[in-house]
Amino acid sequence: MRQHDPVRLTALRMLKAALTNREVERGRALDAAESQQVVVSLVKQRKDSIEQFTKGGRQDLADKEAAEIRVLEAYLPAAADPAAVERAVIDAIAETGATSPKDMGKVMKAAMARLAGQAVDGKTVNELVRAKLAGA
Repeated sequence: MRQHDPVRLTALRMLKAALTNREVERGRALDAAESQQVVVSLVKQRKDSIEQFTKGGRQDLADKEAAEIRVLEAYLPAAADPAAVERAVIDAIAETGATSPKDMGKVMKAAMARLAGQAVDGKTVNELVRAKLAGA
């Protein structure tokens, strides 16, 4: 407030409201992992909004959402290294014995478990798993 940064103020108020709502839903205080999941979901919502605003020709609103993402990402751990993500997917495929795209669910579950605690986009992991299983 004192810095007169309306984008940051709006993003932080939205984050506080989302955390409070999740606490009320659960009926207890959130732990660190649950709080982080709330931030991740807000970032994902913003990314979806940017896509919709861009399609609708509202670049001004897309820019506002992008600015909010930058504020929210400050509260997330650093993004996982792409090489580490690929290694986790390869290990998950080997661990589950997956041979075809029908095994997507098992591989995704194992890969996401290996990447727990790191900021990683599930969509990116999904595309990588799909590509690896299609080539397997």
